[in-house]
Amino acid sequence: MSESFGETNSQPQSEINIPARGRIAGIDFGKTRIGIALSDPDRVLATPWDVYQRRGPQQDAKYFRTLVEREKVVLFVVGLPVHCDGSESESSLAVREFGKWLEEATNIPVVFMDERFSTQTADTWLRAAQLSRKQRQERLDKLSAQIILTAYLATYKPGETPRSWMPSPLDDRQS
Repeated sequence: MSESFGETNSQPQSEINIPARGRIAGIDFGKTRIGIALSDPDRVLATPWDVYQRRGPQQDAKYFRTLVEREKVVLFVVGLPVHCDGSESESSLAVREFGKWLEEATNIPVVFMDERFSTQTADTWLRAAQLSRKQRQERLDKLSAQIILTAYLATYKPGETPRSWMPSPLDDRQS
């Protein structure tokens, strides 16, 4: 499966405009699986939704366009992997490329959210629930997406322009 999603022209974040109501989708991007969580239309709660097995750019685009239409998604929040110091990783480039592709494929704005420790947190929660390895694996990506989306919803203020949220690399050192 090709890793390339092609170049797109994302609109500047200052121009992102979304309706007052509608779901936000949280995305935990992976090379083979993509975890998805959805907010309620009022953007209060995040719920684990699905784990999509990637099939290639055309089939992936069809899946996400159907998701947008069926669930009335108005914004995607894609988890961005960063190092502990807040700097971006090599994986960040692939995620940013996916975000650009997703925005072009669906015509829905994309913002990025720091996803540090989301997978580890999800795995800890699933282990605490005493699920089998197979059960944990089936749920891990969508629970990670829920954690990413929940963090975004905690910082999101209705009526404000949605924007990516990334701490400064120095934020961790200022405490």
